This record gives sequence, structure tokens and C-alpha cells, in this order.
Amino acid sequence: MAGAVEAKLAELGLTLPDVVPPLASYQPAVRSGVYVYTSGQLPMVDGKLAVTGKVGGEVTAEEAKELAKTCALNALAAVKSVAGDLDRIARVVKVVGFVASASDFTGQPAVINGASELLGAVLGDKGVHARSAVGVAVLPLDAPVEVEVQVELVDA
Repeated sequence: MAGAVEAKLAELGLTLPDVVPPLASYQPAVRSGVYVYTSGQLPMVDGKLAVTGKVGGEVTAEEAKELAKTCALNALAAVKSVAGDLDRIARVVKVVGFVASASDFTGQPAVINGASELLGAVLGDKGVHARSAVGVAVLPLDAPVEVEVQVELVDA
């Protein structure tokens, strides 16, 4: 049975995807005390990247913002895999976003807003977080965006 967070996702026309299987030797998410840390989440849909390339090059900033939203959905799925229920989220503590950027692209914060805005829309005040948005030369599988999330859980 879906909780309030998943009901909010449905209200927004979104569904929680399956957890993206690891591409290497790591776990999609781990819990330590009341915190869940996700691994970097790529904008995978049905096991593949729909778009590859550099933002500001082959990928527009608007496309990348949508991809960051997909990364955040994948991160929520990873959180649920160890927390059991997204309604246990007390707050999103930190979001780190990586943007594979063309050499002259400087709009990383606007791209990662896709993830931040999704978390705010789904979690309300609990989705307000600290954040870093970093431009990088390349990401795994030539993904344009990668997002990791740290959440605090209501201890149960």
C-alpha cells in the first residue's frame, strides 16, 4: 500500500521506478543510523539512458533539468529500498548534483534545480535541503547528469 509520499507522486503524474541496479561494486543506498545515503543516481529509465552527452553541447539545459528530475526519482526509489517507506523521511538533508558540462557551460545550478524542485514538490518542507551543483568533464555511461541524496529518517 502506497503512503502519502507515493500518493503525492501519483498526484503529480509520476510513479516510483524500480531501483536502478548497480553498474559496479556498490549499493544503490545504505542506511547509517537515521540517515540514508544514496549512491549517485543516473537518469536511467527502464534500464537505459535516454540521452547521453554534455550539457551545453549535445544536451540542452532544459533537457538536463528533466533528467535531474529522473535522477531524483531514482534516488527516492533507492531510499525506499532501505527505509521501507518514503513516509519515514523526516527531511532531505543534502543533494549533490553532477553535470557533465561543455567547457563553456555554467548553468549547473539551474540543471540540478530539476532534482531540488521535484523533492520539494513531493515532500514539501521536508524536501528543502542543502545542495551542491558541480560541473564535471564526464559521467558514467556518458550520462549528462548524476544526483545523490542524503535523507534523515524518522527513527522507528
